[in-house]
Amino acid sequence: QVIKCKAAVLWEANKPFSIEEVEVAPPKEHEVRIKIMATGICRSDDHVVTGALVTPFPIILGHEAAGVVESVGQGVTSFKPGDKVIPLFVPQCGECKSCLSTKANLCSKNSPTLGGGFMPDGTTRFTCKGKAIHHFIGTSTFTEYTVVAESAVAKIDSAAPLEKVCLIGCGFSTGYGAALQTAKVEPGSTCAVFGLGGVGLSVVIGCKVAGASRIIAVDINSDKFAKAKELGATDCVNPKDFEKPIHEVLIEMTGQGVDYSFEVIGRTDTMVTQPKALACCQYNYGVSVIVGVPPAAQKITFDPMLLFTGRSWKGSVFGGWKSKDSVPKLVADYMNKKFVLDPLITHTLPFAKINEGFDLLRTGK
Repeated sequence: QVIKCKAAVLWEANKPFSIEEVEVAPPKEHEVRIKIMATGICRSDDHVVTGALVTPFPIILGHEAAGVVESVGQGVTSFKPGDKVIPLFVPQCGECKSCLSTKANLCSKNSPTLGGGFMPDGTTRFTCKGKAIHHFIGTSTFTEYTVVAESAVAKIDSAAPLEKVCLIGCGFSTGYGAALQTAKVEPGSTCAVFGLGGVGLSVVIGCKVAGASRIIAVDINSDKFAKAKELGATDCVNPKDFEKPIHEVLIEMTGQGVDYSFEVIGRTDTMVTQPKALACCQYNYGVSVIVGVPPAAQKITFDPMLLFTGRSWKGSVFGGWKSKDSVPKLVADYMNKKFVLDPLITHTLPFAKINEGFDLLRTGK
């Protein structure tokens, strides 16, 4: 039956979240209803608030979470009530061309860019004050209960601490995979990471696990350097400390530029008119990966010579991981202490303080 619960509804852009009572419909065929136990706050959610990422309103945001299955719809065989799970904003149907390819991780049946705020059948499972509320990239985790497609959820170790592994639902996996899966960082290589939020720090962790010999962390907020060093950065550089452009500084530091660079800011000023992350990597074989979600309306202009000499420029969504296959393995790796998540968690707030959480994100805290 319908569950009444609390959710943070965003009624329009540039307004605070409103904690409302919502009705959550039961799961339909091949859907799963989840009790959300922990959810992270991500810059991509904030892009919707500011209007940089365009979605229909009203909407329940949130996409980085962990919870427990409450009920399952008809035809669902791989989940049962009580299972610990992580919702997946990049689904994996297992049947489409992308899912069958070893190179791809963006399911073409349920790509996060599709959907327009609805479940795969074109309807929504949330209502509030008599109005239909839109879903966000198939997950909508800023609510006590949510409904997701069976292809958009992964079952995880029942012993996993949900308030930590929720980060594997987006931020951690996105950064860690950008280093290991997309760039394929090699032992002994040099890396530069632009932006030291949760995702950037996860790139640092990935570069370290991959065996990089030098990891240069770049941010205009020097308060972030201590944690970057704790997680494996060998050098920390603040562009504000230099007269010359930061890519020139990095080329000087490394001789010919870094082997791998990562743009993890989601702001095109690090990419525009000479993308600095691209320009700082080795001119012939350097690889630069865009990890941050770029705001919608902005365009990049750059000198094609940057690519002509042999550099590669890549994008990475969810770290290149095939979600359903990889999330349970990443949780197992965390349980086996292959990497840490605790340093990525700066604050733990009750649900009612979600607006304070976004203020902390926006002020770089």
